[in-house]
Amino acid sequence: MMTLLMITAEKRLENGPPSVLRNLRASGRIPAVVYGLNAESLSVHVDDKELTRVARTGRSEMFKLKVEGMKDLSVIIKDFQKKSGKWNHVDFLQISESVPLRIAISIDYQGIAAGSKFGGVVQTLVTELEVEGLPAELPSIIEIDISHLEIGDKLVATDVKLPKGITLVPTTEELLLALVAAPRVALEGEEVEVEPEAINK
Repeated sequence: MMTLLMITAEKRLENGPPSVLRNLRASGRIPAVVYGLNAESLSVHVDDKELTRVARTGRSEMFKLKVEGMKDLSVIIKDFQKKSGKWNHVDFLQISESVPLRIAISIDYQGIAAGSKFGGVVQTLVTELEVEGLPAELPSIIEIDISHLEIGDKLVATDVKLPKGITLVPTTEELLLALVAAPRVALEGEEVEVEPEAINK
């Protein structure tokens, strides 16, 4: 059984004055809201350092949110806002560990395409891939090796090897992720002409 990270959260007033939120952030606490599972939203605040530690693992990875007086909540980071590089606000999504979750996960393209060594231009068209699986099995990132791509090759979503238990959302199966285009001149059939005057100079 995998070991889950945990964040301790404290409840806060949902509609407090702006000065309260400023004071929270100044003291290293980040305002947050918990949504999901047909429950009323819950306003909390969490420790900046704990949040950073969890966020490094990826937005799709499940962790536990410990709130005083409540059963531990299974959550993921649904959304967040930063200001000047610092946490400003976070939305947590409460999920069920036994119910598959549909979510977009960031793609990490790895390697240097073989075709680029012969002038091919690598184009990565998609930065996220929508998949479905149990929360505990979702990866933090999807690594895709493009080193085998030659000029003219294309990579679609169904070419990607996903972790066990993770499947593509049907609407994304034929999604074009990356390609290696021929050099522009060769692709367009352009020819470079040299003016006679240039030869005589």
